[in-house]
Amino acid sequence: MKIKRQKHAKKTISFYKYNFCFREPFQILIDGTFCQAALKNKIQIKEQLPKYLMGEVQFCTTNCALKELETLAKDLYGAKLILQRFQIRKCKHVKDPVPASECLLSMLGETNPHHYFIATQDQELTKALKKIPGVPLLYIILNTMVLDKPSERSLKHVEAVQLGELVSPSQQSSIKALKEKEGLSKDSNDRRGKKRKRKSSNPNPLSCLKKKKKPMPQQPKKTDGEKKKRSRQRKRRPAEAKEAAVSSNPTTA
Repeated sequence: MKIKRQKHAKKTISFYKYNFCFREPFQILIDGTFCQAALKNKIQIKEQLPKYLMGEVQFCTTNCALKELETLAKDLYGAKLILQRFQIRKCKHVKDPVPASECLLSMLGETNPHHYFIATQDQELTKALKKIPGVPLLYIILNTMVLDKPSERSLKHVEAVQLGELVSPSQQSSIKALKEKEGLSKDSNDRRGKKRKRKSSNPNPLSCLKKKKKPMPQQPKKTDGEKKKRSRQRKRRPAEAKEAAVSSNPTTA
């Protein structure tokens, strides 16, 4: 019987891995009803569930699920102690807590983008979860944990993807990556449109200093050899000047 359950779980997990991109570590979102059933049936959730799913697991819950157990009877105190050991994921109801079933539905949204497994014994919540594609359900029956088979909504979604009517999550992620690479996504356009504001900072202390005057380049001094020699003209006497004038004009003689 145990081998059949393992085969069934392996087949179901491979369905979610291939069609809805589930990857390890699997995120198990647990409510108080599942913890109470595990306590009654003496099931060790942390030890048995990873073996059953054959992979690494992260156990988590919400603040609303814990608040619900606090407000209920003291008989659920043991379930509360178990639930407190798990990671608490942020929900939208921090100020105003809501019932755990409503909180878990809000965590999944319409397409379960964070790939949660849901572990619950709430039948009304189970009916609502089966309307969302790609939500694996865990419950306890006959002292054993069972991974439910894929819902009809999940099967129809996969069929529509294969026929080309819908786009699979893996294709959506690849399309988004290509758009971001080419700069066609909204985020990239918003980043381009917004101008970065320059932060006001103190002036550079070096820029406040007075500029030093540059010394004028000095011309090299001339040596004695390079100095120009003065040309001295010889002064003529009056008699010599008359003779020169007569020699230059013979007609006057």
